[in-house]
Amino acid sequence: MEGHTRKRGDKWYYSFEASNVDGKRKRIERVGGRTKKDAEAALRIALQEYNNAGLHFEPSEMSVSDYMDYWFKNYVLINCKYNTQTCYELIIKNHIKPALGIYKLKSLTPAILQEFINGKYLSGYSKNHLMNITTVLNGSLKYAVHPCKFIKDTPMQYVKYPKYDHSKREIDHKVISNDDFSQIIERFPLGSTFHIPLMIGYYTGCRIGEVMGLTWDDIDLENATIDINKLIYKREKDWYFGSTKTSSSVRNIKIGKTLLTDLKKHKKWQTENRLKYGQYFIQQYEVEELINDQKLRRIHSLQISINASAMNPINMICTKENGEMITPDSFKYAAKVIHYELGIIFNFHSLRHTHATTLIENGANIKDVQNRLGHANIETTLGTYTHATEKMAEQSVDIFEKAANQSLPTKK
Repeated sequence: MEGHTRKRGDKWYYSFEASNVDGKRKRIERVGGRTKKDAEAALRIALQEYNNAGLHFEPSEMSVSDYMDYWFKNYVLINCKYNTQTCYELIIKNHIKPALGIYKLKSLTPAILQEFINGKYLSGYSKNHLMNITTVLNGSLKYAVHPCKFIKDTPMQYVKYPKYDHSKREIDHKVISNDDFSQIIERFPLGSTFHIPLMIGYYTGCRIGEVMGLTWDDIDLENATIDINKLIYKREKDWYFGSTKTSSSVRNIKIGKTLLTDLKKHKKWQTENRLKYGQYFIQQYEVEELINDQKLRRIHSLQISINASAMNPINMICTKENGEMITPDSFKYAAKVIHYELGIIFNFHSLRHTHATTLIENGANIKDVQNRLGHANIETTLGTYTHATEKMAEQSVDIFEKAANQSLPTKK
């Protein structure tokens, strides 16, 4: 599209042909300045803005950071549900902008993106999380091609997804050997951040949300029992107490001497740290909120020095040295260390699977295992631990054979 400049009176004007409206030609003319040079410069800017459909930037010069903001505003907020919006926003903020934001959109190459994806893989991010990151990159760059036409094609089409050796199901159903668990506890000994969550998970088979949601009110050290009556879950950026997975998940379970001893030492350690940190120690409080006519129990953390007389203090079991609460999110660090530093296939659910398998293979009553795990029905327990019950069945045959042979007369 070409434009023109002309002088009228003491001013210079620029003009250009716009798209036809109702089959009629439309010409746009504006004041460009007092000199021809001013008018020519104004014409270039006007043509650029017109060709970019009113955008306040030139796509060829746009950074990845700016483009992600544009895509989020013009596509994600309009077409995606709230939870998806939140997920995408965090991925853009925490992953894409820090690593790729300074590049020009047109300068992104398959090599740059492949290196970025490989880096996330080597850093220990789960398969699901890496898939979410690649979903954002794929979706946003396809949108840049069409309908935006900011780039000709998407470089993500040439990026290869890293191969994970184990699926989530395989890791969930991994049985941690005694030697492996000894290595884990040696890496996270008593007094370190993740020791107690690991011990509770291994010796009780509780779910991660149940473990992180335990308070000292739930522990009876004298009778050696743990009362599972709630869990913690994340809502946006805050953590809340919630009901257990099912009504059958509410249970009271016995614990042995090993875990009981560590819990007593841990409680003493927490008391000593409270004195050590003084006014800077972090205390958790339960705050009742009303959201969409539903009463929610938010967990609020404050330093002891801050007046919180109107809130109900709670004493969490799983805390860091300074009193900060350990959450399923913060435990991901421990999982990465175990998986990549120690070379042990692991996630928290592995502890639950190990606990149940160990019990069943060593002759525990299947009904008691069901109650201990909080399964709603025994079929879930039998179905999940088929391999363990098969081994138990073989052991039962051997036991009967041995007993029966002892009662039979000896053949001569």
